Amino acid sequence: MPAMNRPDTQALGGTVNARIGKVYMSLSKAHRKAADYVLSNVFRSATMSIDELANAVGISVATANRFARALGFDGYPQFRAELVYGFEAMLAPIDNLRSEVSRAATSTEIIAGSLNEDLANLEATRRGLAPDLCNQAVRMILNADRIYIVGYGASAFLGGLMAHNLDPFCNTVQSTIGSGGPSNVARQLFKFTSRDLVIAISFPRYAEDVVTILQQLREKAIPILALTDAPSSPLASLANVTLYAQTRRHFSPNSEGAALCLIEAICSAVAHQAKAPVHAASEMTKFMLPWLYQEPNSTTRKGPPQEVALAVDGDRPA
Repeated sequence: MPAMNRPDTQALGGTVNARIGKVYMSLSKAHRKAADYVLSNVFRSATMSIDELANAVGISVATANRFARALGFDGYPQFRAELVYGFEAMLAPIDNLRSEVSRAATSTEIIAGSLNEDLANLEATRRGLAPDLCNQAVRMILNADRIYIVGYGASAFLGGLMAHNLDPFCNTVQSTIGSGGPSNVARQLFKFTSRDLVIAISFPRYAEDVVTILQQLREKAIPILALTDAPSSPLASLANVTLYAQTRRHFSPNSEGAALCLIEAICSAVAHQAKAPVHAASEMTKFMLPWLYQEPNSTTRKGPPQEVALAVDGDRPA
């Protein structure tokens, strides 16, 4: 799959621009006003209903529809469809939201429906698990000298949670949270070798910075584990192993809940397969005790904490 590039608004709106250019001098004053707005705001215009465009331009709905016809379209729907071409993936969540907010429903119905969406996402994600890929992903994590989790936007927070959950069982785990931006992440990853691992997280609408970083890593033969939504994702063709989470949602671009559940499931598998996981958890808990809340009237004695609940006897041999 070719790398995902930043959308070229001139190219995506090329047909509409060309039509406007051919008839601009013959347009009425109101139609020229609409044309000027569309040419200056291609993406924003593509997100608008006819009422919204008319209001933004300061013309009537009827004039907006006649403007579309003046460009040679049958009407506004065909005009907007041409304008949307190439922006489909980015505009789908906006169109879904527009449709949902126009539907009469109680808050309870919306909450229940949202939970049902996540249940469906989780079931689809569970059905799509490939045993060989799951096992390979866990081995990649456990065998890596260093792990860097790359994600931007909401995926940056998912990456931070994954790093937090993997930390007790891995030597070194970092994420893009507080990293100083993509260029600084690239400087860190330049030092990585085939003994390390990069975990990339991105869901629609895919972050171009993640794709760019993965392209650079492929040239250095650094192992990549991708967490994304579908084989059509630009991450899939760049990763050594890819695990998928279905993340469909009507009120937002993705369900971060379904993605987080996949991440926590992977971390559970890592904990199960790690060497001496109970000992590692026990030692970390002992170290973290000064920062963990205890009841003010606790009779816990001062000094080294007793290890009762986290006994190491259950560890598998190294």
